[in-house]
Amino acid sequence: MIPVHEELLQEFQDFARTAPTANSVMEHICQRLHETMTRYNWVGFYLVDPADAGILLVGPYVGSFTPNARIPLSTGLCGAAASSGQTVVVDDVSKDPRYLAGSPLVKCEIVVPIFVKNKLVGELDVESYFTSTFSRAEQEFVEACTVVVGEYLRRG
Repeated sequence: MIPVHEELLQEFQDFARTAPTANSVMEHICQRLHETMTRYNWVGFYLVDPADAGILLVGPYVGSFTPNARIPLSTGLCGAAASSGQTVVVDDVSKDPRYLAGSPLVKCEIVVPIFVKNKLVGELDVESYFTSTFSRAEQEFVEACTVVVGEYLRRG
């Protein structure tokens, strides 16, 4: 893992130990990823709607555009990650018909589902204005960030 990834992960784990709410953990992760990782141009969480398990609702996010507020699990890259239970990485969103545009600036996206006790609870979505941003190392790092949130939610 890249040193900056290790430092951020340690920071997130330390923060999560004493954070008052899951929301504060997610806000902290969004803010720090956005300000530290130069190609992470939009960072946000989507959470499963407690009233409708077939919908993802936008949660904490940081970035230069307003995201899609509600995404059906059958729609977009977020829906693909949610329904498959697997990380989705798209190096060039213009070439993926599943892509649900949030901004014309976005070129690349990674979506990592978050599970608690084998149940989907949300996702971490990172979008970049540069193609091919999410190498294997970046993917592993973003996945590790979701583990911090999942573990916090499991404790709660």
